[in-house]
Amino acid sequence: MTDIHDINRRAWDRRARDGKRFTKPVDPHALVDPLKRVDGLGWLSPPDDVAGKRLLALAAGGGKHAALYAAAGAKVTVVDISDAMLDLDRKVAAERGLDITPLRASMDDLSALGDAIFDVVIHPVSTCYLPETRPVYDEVARVTKAGGVYISQHKQPVSMQADVDPLPGAGAGGGYGLIEPYDRCDALPPVSGSLHREEGTVEFLHTWSALLGAMCAAGFVIEALMEPDHRDAKARPGSFEHRSRWVPPYVRVKARRVAGGVPEKTGPALWTPDE
Repeated sequence: MTDIHDINRRAWDRRARDGKRFTKPVDPHALVDPLKRVDGLGWLSPPDDVAGKRLLALAAGGGKHAALYAAAGAKVTVVDISDAMLDLDRKVAAERGLDITPLRASMDDLSALGDAIFDVVIHPVSTCYLPETRPVYDEVARVTKAGGVYISQHKQPVSMQADVDPLPGAGAGGGYGLIEPYDRCDALPPVSGSLHREEGTVEFLHTWSALLGAMCAAGFVIEALMEPDHRDAKARPGSFEHRSRWVPPYVRVKARRVAGGVPEKTGPALWTPDE
């Protein structure tokens, strides 16, 4: 692993042990109607439903995402760089009798997985933790079946550029300044107490070309795109909800793996989920 991988692995191990944001296991009540929590747009409606299908929850440890999709009937493999995050999935799977197989790996090196074995790949926000997106997309393309669905969420570039505090004198009317250049290639500066970035991790700003163009170049066709709505007109200035009125924090993408042109895998497949 590179220094970046190791720093982020240790950061998420700490966050999981400390019960920080995005490390809380699923609410058991959500398992009754799991897709209501994760697929409000109906992107996984037939013929793309997950029941009985192999699903990769990529960089998705923490005891939430894998559990919800497994409760919906999927055969889930959850990959994460953090053992502490995967321990939360192991715990939920054991308690709830869910079909979840944990695997510690980085999202840009899935060489332990075989080619074209997943029908669906679910990828929560995480591309920001690597300097390049294309190696991630190439690996996702390799392990996804032709016609398979890839649903991912990313931090929008402008959110990584914008300050977390309103401009001086902006008041309740809002307004947030850009403090990072759009073409910044090196790691973003460390943060403390941010609701838009994760303290202790190394993060990178990715342009739209890197987020969407590289996805298409890796062998996917984008079918749908939406921006999760976190706005609140009554929120106090500087809050996550207030800033979201001016700076959309995330983008969610549904893409489909086209047939042919699967990138060569980076190494031999050491492990494949059981049938």
